[in-house]
Amino acid sequence: MSSTAPTKVAVVIPTLNADGRWQECLASVSAQSLQPNRRLVIDSASSNDTVAQARDSGFEVKVINRGDFNHGGTRQWAVEYLDDCEIVAFLTQDAILASTESLADLARCLSDPKVAVAYGRQLPHRDAKAIEAHARLFNYGEHDQRKDLKARPALGARTFFCSNSFAAYRRSTLLRLGGFRKDLILGEDAEYAARAVLAGYANVYCSSATAYHSHDYSVAEVFWRYFDTGVFHATNPWLAEHFGSHGAEGLRFVNSELRFLSQHAPWQIPRAMCHSIAKFVGYRLGRQEKVIPNSIKRWLSMTPNYWKPQRF
Repeated sequence: MSSTAPTKVAVVIPTLNADGRWQECLASVSAQSLQPNRRLVIDSASSNDTVAQARDSGFEVKVINRGDFNHGGTRQWAVEYLDDCEIVAFLTQDAILASTESLADLARCLSDPKVAVAYGRQLPHRDAKAIEAHARLFNYGEHDQRKDLKARPALGARTFFCSNSFAAYRRSTLLRLGGFRKDLILGEDAEYAARAVLAGYANVYCSSATAYHSHDYSVAEVFWRYFDTGVFHATNPWLAEHFGSHGAEGLRFVNSELRFLSQHAPWQIPRAMCHSIAKFVGYRLGRQEKVIPNSIKRWLSMTPNYWKPQRF
């Protein structure tokens, strides 16, 4: 990192009953050439040994009630708590840093004061199926991108694409722009990136900062996820007003997926089509969430606690 780059870095990982990848995640942080000054796990009352493993790996652990977790609010609490750090990097419990330079590369992007957030390249886990491998290849390319107001006409809604599965933020800028919102069902990373871009900052994709991260979602899980995505877009119409819709990108994804699977795993095409239908139906229902009772939305959502009364 250059002499002007922030030097104090924190790594934050929210957890809940982390599975077999947890030890690899912890080990990948410990192997980084840039060792974080602070390591923090915020655990939602796990019932397994998630907390013990984190403490054994040198992480500070804060345990919260499971029902109190909030994608934006919990991360915002961490940002405010880590007041001695200039950069706060987030990982998820199933993300494994793929290079010893991943954290350093991501932090280096923030040496530019006009960069508010930088996110890394997600690679499919080695055991990922073709459907999820394609999703990572489609969304995370081989080339860096600086996404700012100048890039908005060409990139549209992808201008604010970002992922807290592996992303780093300049803490002072994040606080100046209002931080992560706690009233979002998901997408706290993308929503902040959009605000940062509109405020004149850049959202940077760093392709050399790599992490293994992918999900083998069932059809039901895909539905729940896209219902929540529809809710996110319905409750934040300003995103489409400033950046355009995601419609064309969705069609491009489906066409790309079919080409990829026809070459690498044609037997998975029926499952991929089921996923596409689940995405479409889930998303459209999410867009209409205002006319759906909360009692039903809890069954349609991947984050049922979001629909509890007085959640904010």
